[in-house]
Amino acid sequence: MSNSNACASTAAAGLLERPERGSPSPMKQASQLLPYVLITPARNESAFIQKTIDSVVQQTHLPLKWVVVDDGSTDNTAEIVSRAAAQHPWIEFVQMPQRRDRSFAKKVGAFNAGYERVRNLPFEIIGNLDADISFDSDHFEFLTAQFAKDPTLGVGGTIFKEEGGYSSDRDSFEGHRHVPGQCQLFRRQCWLDIGGYVAHRAGGVDWMAVATARMKGWKTNSFREKWFFHYRPLGTAERGVLASLFSYGEKDYYLGGHPLWQLCRVAYRTVKPPYVIGGLTLGLGYCWAVLRRTPRPISPELMAFHRKEQMQRLGGIFKSLLRSGRVDGFDVGRE
Repeated sequence: MSNSNACASTAAAGLLERPERGSPSPMKQASQLLPYVLITPARNESAFIQKTIDSVVQQTHLPLKWVVVDDGSTDNTAEIVSRAAAQHPWIEFVQMPQRRDRSFAKKVGAFNAGYERVRNLPFEIIGNLDADISFDSDHFEFLTAQFAKDPTLGVGGTIFKEEGGYSSDRDSFEGHRHVPGQCQLFRRQCWLDIGGYVAHRAGGVDWMAVATARMKGWKTNSFREKWFFHYRPLGTAERGVLASLFSYGEKDYYLGGHPLWQLCRVAYRTVKPPYVIGGLTLGLGYCWAVLRRTPRPISPELMAFHRKEQMQRLGGIFKSLLRSGRVDGFDVGRE
């Protein structure tokens, strides 16, 4: 077994060591857990979706309903989900027509189809859950407890890990206020305030939702106490790592990223695998979007808010470096 596969196996194996369902929980005793629903748009996820199903059905705090929307899969995703739905009445399977392309705009359409199945349920929290992750049996018990403890928390989630030792709290440039889209929970009122996900073919829908929530005064937070394992590296569905990085550079531009922030992000990325070329590819994507004047799907207000946050975060990073010579990028700017 390769080192990277060994890391992935070790990390994922840790998620399988779960306590028995129904066992006493300190979190349940500490606060009343809020009812929640989950929606999973899935397209050709037969390689990993069983791992996600296993994680959800073993939760100590189950959802009112989990709607899995098969967004035109051509593999046996539908068969796997149908089997789970037959065994668990709180799982609902919805099948969309087959289509040739895979896009984030279509994913939003699939999510909205799932939302129609839960909108009249008495839930307090709604979550988007990708079909290629796994997590501990108390993952949603922990997260819903955080919403119960803090009424200003609008969007919550956790850090995540990937094959090769990647950990989002250590290796990402985003920080604790960004909630990863693979497992993203919203307070119901926050979800209504932001108008849900906004479809855009090239992506960024999860980022736009979280940033809009902060702009409207909600707190957003990724918690380090828990984590999920992401089996497919970020952005590589149906494309390679470099193509994904180029696309992320384009996205950084059309989501309104500040040029100075992007320069620092590119420099940071050059010291991460694939070394040098990864950062350069990210920068090329941003520059290509500038040259093409790619239309931006966000409002001027959100763009200004985003750039202000980026400059505040850069200031915090540099202050920390000057003060101690090191920085925990994840916690920079935490109140």
